[in-house]
Amino acid sequence: MPYQPPFTLTAKTVSLIAEISALIEHYSLQKENRQTLKLRKANQIKTIHSSLAIEGNTLSEGQVTDILNGKKVIAPLREIQEVKNAIAAYELFPKLDPFSMDDLLMAHRVMMSALCDSPGRFRTGGVGVFDSKQIIHIAPPADRVPPLIADLFDWLKKSEDHLLIRSCVFHYEFEFIHPFADGNGRMGRLWQSLILSRLHPVFRHLPVETMVHEQQKKYYEAIRKSTKNAESSVFIQFMLGEIARTLKQHISSQNGGVIGGVNGGVNFVLEYIRKHPGCRSNAIAAALNIPPRTVERYLKLLKINDIEFRGAPRNGGYYLKEN
Repeated sequence: MPYQPPFTLTAKTVSLIAEISALIEHYSLQKENRQTLKLRKANQIKTIHSSLAIEGNTLSEGQVTDILNGKKVIAPLREIQEVKNAIAAYELFPKLDPFSMDDLLMAHRVMMSALCDSPGRFRTGGVGVFDSKQIIHIAPPADRVPPLIADLFDWLKKSEDHLLIRSCVFHYEFEFIHPFADGNGRMGRLWQSLILSRLHPVFRHLPVETMVHEQQKKYYEAIRKSTKNAESSVFIQFMLGEIARTLKQHISSQNGGVIGGVNGGVNFVLEYIRKHPGCRSNAIAAALNIPPRTVERYLKLLKINDIEFRGAPRNGGYYLKEN
């Protein structure tokens, strides 16, 4: 029997998948510009800083920037090494295959070089997860790690579940198995970002690490509850909620602070019709996460010069006007 991680798709989970899909479509209609490219570099710095800060690294974003730019930084050598390793690991990001266990081991070797005794190799001893002095999770025995990870990757590749769901389930199961002696947290977050990047490139620049850093207590609580329940539904819902929240924030910042602002909203609708000729108002509203009444208002404005409705009211759709 193929391995099947235990989880349940709740109504809230399905709703979040639909919302995230609409937000991704909305994001796709925004044109890249110099400001967007600057944001990408800023997000890379924030990603590295966030992921390491979760693990106790005390360097500031400014110090991470200096290390990235090759400047000298006065700080503990281990923390500097962590940043240099993370920079090298994230530079591999476009080349890594999220469905390859070999690539996971390679990424861990880069991420943990000179930081642990066995970078790029699964642990050979027992390990527990502690909250202060209290143990909250004892990971499976070391001899179970290779088959458990192999089963998890096999499920990730073959499952027909939505990639959003698979990314969350993989993240939780990875942390539960805790396959490495050190670096499990940063690798689990990196790998979910990598899986999500196969869904849409936006996740290369809005990674999981930043989302988790902003909600650390809730993140660990979601892991604890899922472990207590022996299935990952709570963690899935938490992570999908954070993905939706982060996408909204990003779209809002790119659109002058308001998602669906009048000028930006009209342009989004026009671009959607350009890409989806024959579409109807309800499809536009769902895809762009704009209220139907607002879409109707935008359509009226666009009908003046840019678009026209062709066909019968029941089966027709909107098209760009032919010059």
